[in-house]
Amino acid sequence: MNRYEIILYWSAEDDAFIAEVPELAGCAADGATRQEALTNAEAVISEWIETARELGRPVPEPKGRLLFA
Repeated sequence: MNRYEIILYWSAEDDAFIAEVPELAGCAADGATRQEALTNAEAVISEWIETARELGRPVPEPKGRLLFA
């Protein structure tokens, strides 16, 4: 289970829900439903971390809630 903040929103342009992970540069996923976008984001987070480690790049520690509505 990851502890990174995920921002979830509807994108009319993409016609999908978007799940962004602001602490991991470029890390985002989409899906037809909120749950699908979140499930896809979990997979992308794992892949992002695995790739960063393979490349010897730092993996930031999760900070929790970053943005406030």
